[in-house]
Amino acid sequence: MFYQPKDGHGLPHNPFNALIVPRPIGWISTRDAAGHDNLAPYSFFNGVAYEPPQVMFATTSGKADRGDMKDSASIIEETGVFCVNTVPLALTDAMNISSNAFPADVDEFDQAGLEKAECQTINCPRIAKAPAALECKLTNILKVKGENNTVIFGEVVGIYIDDECLTDGKLDIAKYKPLSRLGYRDYAVIDQSFTLTRPDD
Repeated sequence: MFYQPKDGHGLPHNPFNALIVPRPIGWISTRDAAGHDNLAPYSFFNGVAYEPPQVMFATTSGKADRGDMKDSASIIEETGVFCVNTVPLALTDAMNISSNAFPADVDEFDQAGLEKAECQTINCPRIAKAPAALECKLTNILKVKGENNTVIFGEVVGIYIDDECLTDGKLDIAKYKPLSRLGYRDYAVIDQSFTLTRPDD
């Protein structure tokens, strides 16, 4: 089949997300200027540069009590910092709970039963049991085509890695089993990998 998105796809469900898989999940934690903590998962997330290390995540809808952005983006615009937590298989249910559209003053850490730890380089909480966390300072907020589409870029200024997830000095995905987003309501877990050598190595 071929279709132009402007004309619709004619399928029971939109296939777009299912074509861009697997997608890492950025579990974004923030703290607003009043001290309220927030946590939400975003599957439009990735790294964008090595030196200095930088990441991005995108929000694709607004929220009644925030206008054209979600809590995470609004807080980051206000404070200039955020933390990206990785999602292990063991915290799948907690991640799902934190995706709920709670009122702006509700702490998703509490709702999901997650213990907090303080970031070291920014005023922000991280998930204590996350295998890794990237402490970020905002570099750019970009509005892209569409009513509520916003992309947040940040420089990674601090990195936490659980020592239990390291094997021979390398992050071992088989130990923490990162969760990834597929299309529709589907997810996958990564618990094995293989190595390829580039032709020019």
